[in-house]
Amino acid sequence: MAMLEIKDLKVHFEILKGKVKAVDGVSFNLDRGETMGLVGESGCGKTTTAFAITRLLPYNGHVVGGEILFDNMVLARADMATEMIELLELSKWLPKIETLVQNKENALKAFEAKGLDESPGESEILLSQEADFLKDIKEILSYKEKMEPEELKEVLQESAKGEVTGFFADRRKRKIEREIEEKMAAIRWSQISMIFQSAMNAFNPVYRVGDQIAEALHTHQNLSKDEAKQRVAELFDLVGLRAERIKGYPHEFSGGMRQRAMIAMALALNPKLIIADEPTTALDVIMQDRILAEIRDLQKEMHMAMMIITHDISVVAEVSEKIAIMYGGKLFEYGDIVSIFENSANPYTIGLTGAFPSIKGERKTLRSIPGSPPDLSNPPSGCVFHPRCRFAQDICKEKEPPTIEVTKDHHSYCHFAEEVFAGKLKV
Repeated sequence: MAMLEIKDLKVHFEILKGKVKAVDGVSFNLDRGETMGLVGESGCGKTTTAFAITRLLPYNGHVVGGEILFDNMVLARADMATEMIELLELSKWLPKIETLVQNKENALKAFEAKGLDESPGESEILLSQEADFLKDIKEILSYKEKMEPEELKEVLQESAKGEVTGFFADRRKRKIEREIEEKMAAIRWSQISMIFQSAMNAFNPVYRVGDQIAEALHTHQNLSKDEAKQRVAELFDLVGLRAERIKGYPHEFSGGMRQRAMIAMALALNPKLIIADEPTTALDVIMQDRILAEIRDLQKEMHMAMMIITHDISVVAEVSEKIAIMYGGKLFEYGDIVSIFENSANPYTIGLTGAFPSIKGERKTLRSIPGSPPDLSNPPSGCVFHPRCRFAQDICKEKEPPTIEVTKDHHSYCHFAEEVFAGKLKV
């Protein structure tokens, strides 16, 4: 089983115009020690995918489909709280709940005394959920002391059907979300860390940079002040910063220095997975090569996985074993990096690589992709790339393409993926 599994992930943002389908049905896996590049134009959903994994989506962003698993633990799932409510199987208890409401005190006493078991199977269910269920019943009755039996039945029926507008369901949803966030807080940074694209915004401007890195060490490893300081100095040396810069504030660092400090923070706890969002954007080519080399060495030593989000295909080619190409919230091509670079099965990937110069092989005229990325609040019908695709046909405008496995572990989201892969169609 893969360490990170993304299954049909869908993330929507609520805005004044309606819903923005920022991520729409993305699926991929990442194994321990493996590196994957996530590539695409600005606004295609790369960073949103990373924020969904780390549960750092803004208030108006929601996972509305699919799920995210890390070491077999659910990090996100569409309507997770609603699914948990359904697991309570409240609908099976509605006849008994009516009896409870008709005679509140006696019924609650009977429930506490386990007086409702009529068969071993039902008794087992009741006893397993007894504490939480009783607490919820009491809270509802205290909240609406004069509630009629039919009103209470309606509230619980809403919960059983997965509605989260009722009092009971809304309370349980908040409780479950708190539990999920507590679990995520324990693994965020210690097992999954992130190198943010904008280091100036990621650091707190009123705290010293070294203290912010040390805070993560105190929180997760309970190191002493001196031990944390020593570890921060080691990390600064690793990314090419002088130890005396530990006492500096973010505004006292140059853009490249802040980016290196952010990389140091991400590496502080030797996490299992690093999500690097444009990690080398503000670095010169010499420091970029050094940082990537250091990260690769740490990966081998710690068996650490990395997902690198970038516009720079050359960076992905240098450090990754596989690559995922995103466009318009969709995963257009995914697979082994050698297979995709040498024999792509998607017109968008061919257009993307054709717009990037290479220092190897014969010299070719660069070709840009005409037009602009789609408006994801109102995406085009059919394939979202068809308005810009030189190969688009009527079916592309009318019908969403399937994801086709053209060869082992090489997938392409295109009606004509097999023809493109076989070289029968020139784009």
